[in-house]
Amino acid sequence: MLIKSSLLRYFRVRHANLYRIMMLVLCIVVVVLVLPKEKRFKYEYEKGKVWMHPDLTSPFNFAVEKTKEELKEDKKEAINSVLPVYKIDARIAPMQVEAFKIDFDMKWKSRFPESADRAENFKTAIGFLEQFYDKGIINLNNHYRTKSSNDYNITLVQNNVGTNLNTATLYTPSKALEYAKTQLRKANRLKKDFILEVLEDHLQANLVFNEDLTQKIEDEAIENISLYRGMVQKGELIIAKGDVVTEQSYKKIESLRKQYEQTGLFSGSRRIVTLGQFILVSMSLTLLLAFLFIFRKDVYIDYRQMTLILLVVSGMLISLSWAIKIDLPSLYYIPYCIVPIIIRLLFDARLALNIHILVVIIAGFFVPNGFEFVFYQITAGMAAIYSIQSLLRRSQYLISAFLILLTYIISFLGISFIHEGNFSHVQWLDIPPFILSVLLSLLAYPLIYVFEKMFGVTSDITLMELSNTNNPLLRELAFKAPGTFQHSMQVANLAEAAIYKIGGNALLVRTGALYHDIGKMRAPNYFIENQKKTGNPHDELTYEESARIIIRHVTDGIEIAKKNRIPEVVIDFIRTHHGNTRVDYFYQSFLKNFPDRIFDEQIFRYPGPVPFSKETGVLMLADSVEAASRSLKEPDARSIENLVDRIVAYKMEQHQLVDTDITLKDLETVKQIFKQMLMSIYHVRIEYQISGINAIPEVV
Repeated sequence: MLIKSSLLRYFRVRHANLYRIMMLVLCIVVVVLVLPKEKRFKYEYEKGKVWMHPDLTSPFNFAVEKTKEELKEDKKEAINSVLPVYKIDARIAPMQVEAFKIDFDMKWKSRFPESADRAENFKTAIGFLEQFYDKGIINLNNHYRTKSSNDYNITLVQNNVGTNLNTATLYTPSKALEYAKTQLRKANRLKKDFILEVLEDHLQANLVFNEDLTQKIEDEAIENISLYRGMVQKGELIIAKGDVVTEQSYKKIESLRKQYEQTGLFSGSRRIVTLGQFILVSMSLTLLLAFLFIFRKDVYIDYRQMTLILLVVSGMLISLSWAIKIDLPSLYYIPYCIVPIIIRLLFDARLALNIHILVVIIAGFFVPNGFEFVFYQITAGMAAIYSIQSLLRRSQYLISAFLILLTYIISFLGISFIHEGNFSHVQWLDIPPFILSVLLSLLAYPLIYVFEKMFGVTSDITLMELSNTNNPLLRELAFKAPGTFQHSMQVANLAEAAIYKIGGNALLVRTGALYHDIGKMRAPNYFIENQKKTGNPHDELTYEESARIIIRHVTDGIEIAKKNRIPEVVIDFIRTHHGNTRVDYFYQSFLKNFPDRIFDEQIFRYPGPVPFSKETGVLMLADSVEAASRSLKEPDARSIENLVDRIVAYKMEQHQLVDTDITLKDLETVKQIFKQMLMSIYHVRIEYQISGINAIPEVV
């Protein structure tokens, strides 16, 4: 039978390890398959920094690409070099001249019927009009005016022949009218006002702006802009070791890098590139599993939690590869901080930081300006983790988002100042991708709910909701067992303060403390904190029956918690808050009254298990100390100190803390916190009165 049990255990362990290996290999294969396979430029460099690598010479002839700023300036110059195109509308002049003649005659007859100098006035007026249309009338385009002058150069197209002119040599309607007014000052016999009035009604621009042709010429000019500025010959020294990366050398290095990564000149073997990626990803993810095995064995042995972590890691790297593949305008649109937020809220800060650094480092091999990318994402991820270290309210989500964005902006300014050396050259339009990334990071919170349901983990968000005393189960506890509820609140305060000081999940221990005694709701009157002075129901029971009722609150609590879908991580506090200690009061009473009777000691012992984490260990101590402190007749500093020391020593003697990672130094800190907090508490614990025996009640 023993051999059979050992074999089953052996195969179970082997199967578990095989599953982990399969999950690891699957994650590695998926990540490697989706990563870009282009060969990467092996040098890291920054403008304004010293070139720390060997002398860089050109391995072939290549053109130096213009920067975005240079292309933008060239485009601006090309557009400015194109003159607006105008054409003559041949219909305007004849039409307006004929209309002028008719209008002149009608108005002259109505206003000057007896005048005999019509011919002279008409000849002068029609002469002005013909002169204006012969030279050309134009309406100036505000788009082409300059600050210094309203006039600008144009191309006048006539009979498919273009002529360059300046609008200063042409008439506008207002300029033509002003010219006529000036000339008429010399003619005293003419009807000046009449001539100007009729002329004004027939001055229409006959030079029309051809927007389509102008746009076509501008587009051609932009298309003819060269994307390159100069050539680098094969064997030419680009930069020497120790030289500062200047603007000019930076452009050459950037052009070489693009040629290296985007063309087939140095493509190498894709199989070798894939092998290199496989080595790097395998090493990184293996180190992650080693971290889990050494520091978070509870996660390592849990299939679902380990699968969740590998899924988050793979998902982020797949998103990065997709962004590179579609040539996203900025990789900083990707919400990289979603990884540390999810891992922090589902697990802890140390694991979140470790995984975030691992994912960012892997990504750094495949993104442009890898060092800058790594710096941005690691600092922002650290801000995300630190800002939600103690999650107490939902407003911290927005505070966290603000701090992440602030970290991005500060990092951006620092890097920009290093690159540009000039505040005015900072590219402020590069900030919006960071803003969008932070907004997308808020998707972590609905994703956490999905992961909780899929993988059976519990986030701080859920713990925060459970720790609300308006939770239906806690309200039921407060109604049915008010003394137990008050006891649980005090235990929560003690345990939370202690775990916060020695390090641990304060929200988890508080939630566990609030629920650790919910099993007492099934029989509240059998527990001393809920008893009234009228009587003690234990007086009617045997010691064995009393012990069973007291012990049963653990199993009842587990049953109630599972029925109300309380997470397992909280139920662990119910299981372990008494460990496997004895109900000593009833045990000692039985021995005193029946010294010769043979009995099973397990009747008086809690089922266990013993606490297995800092949080569960601290809760056990807080529960025992708070309950026992109520029995002090005249609590003072000495009695409280002796009580705390005695209870902690007793738990250690009973080996209740052996599976926790609480150190002796932690215990001293915990004791000091308990003593300080109990100084302000004054609760007299009612004693059990069974068969005339008076004693300090058992902590239950």
